[in-house]
Order: sequence, then C-alpha cells, then structure tokens
Amino acid sequence: MDIAATKTPTVPGTPFGGGHYAGRININGEQYAIIVAPKVAGDIKGAWHDDALAFDSLSFFDGLANTKAMAEAGSKLAQRMLSMSIYGLSDWYLPSRDELEICYRNLKPTLNDNYCYRGDNPSSVPPGYAYSRDLPAQTVDAAFQAGGAEAFEPEWYWSSTQYAGTPSFAWMQGFNYGNQYGDRKSYESRARAVRRCLVIE
Repeated sequence: MDIAATKTPTVPGTPFGGGHYAGRININGEQYAIIVAPKVAGDIKGAWHDDALAFDSLSFFDGLANTKAMAEAGSKLAQRMLSMSIYGLSDWYLPSRDELEICYRNLKPTLNDNYCYRGDNPSSVPPGYAYSRDLPAQTVDAAFQAGGAEAFEPEWYWSSTQYAGTPSFAWMQGFNYGNQYGDRKSYESRARAVRRCLVIE
C-alpha cells in the first residue's frame, strides 16, 4: 500500500495513507483527510476509561489531542490506539465525535434507515446536517458494506470526545442507524483507529 504523500482522494473507501480515506475535516482553518485504519489491525474493543475520572478531552474535532489527554490520564483504550503501528505509521488515534461521524456518513455499512435527529457536524468538509431517513445511504464501497472486510460493525463505536454535561460519559456513534449518544466510560464497546493528514489537492 502506498503511504507516501500524494494527492488526497475524494472517494470514501479509497486505499490511502496506510488505511482508507473517509472524508475531510476542518481543524483550525486547515483541511485534513481522515484515514480509517485497516479493520484487522485497527478495530478493537474496550472501555473508554473509569466513570469517575473527568479530564480535558472535550474537542469535537481534534481526536489526536483528546486521545493524548486520555492516555495521560491512564485510559488503556487511548494507550492502545497511540501504540499502534500499521504499515510503519504510528500516529493513529481514537477519533473525535465529528471525525467519527464522518466515518458513518461516508462509510455507512447498512441499508437501515437513519435516526433522523443526529448527524450535525460543523467540522466536516462540507459541514454536515442532521440525517434524513435515506441520507446518508449505504456506502457503495463493497469492502465497507455490512459483512465486508473493512466494514464497521453495526454497533456502537467510541469517540474520544468526553460528554460535557456528564463527565462520566463520552460520545459514541452508532453504525447501525446513525445514533449519536453519550454512555458510561466503563462500557465495553468497539473503537476504530484513524489518522489524519493535510489535504493535498
């Protein structure tokens, strides 16, 4: 797999940068490509952290900063993400709420109707709005469709964004119907590593 700096793809699911291109996010005025880790190496299960411990991982768009804060506070999930080496790359992390939403929006595995009251994403490029029943649709990339080699499971996935209103909770993204919700950090759930790189046109 070519992991050199090349023109950024525009089609979600395209092999790129040690994984697969998922979409674009705006971080402090710069566009980054979100790259989803290969499933066999980057899709794991674990608890976010201890329910009682609250700390600074509130960014909706900077998953790398969140993951580093989690790891410093003792999160084993974050430590596992930061220790990953895939195709010689070691800058993987747990995506923020908005980074993870991009993965659902562009790589949705199922044919299920969406939960229509979620999906707003001011950080995505272009900005995302609440889902309709039919949009986003199932990805056209067969590898990411349900049962495919790279598909997200139709389950809850952790983001690295702490739930501001309830510090014992963190944000999750459902990959079955597109729900976004906060749950207890001690809950064992799936997590998929991502990395990012500046967009090259």
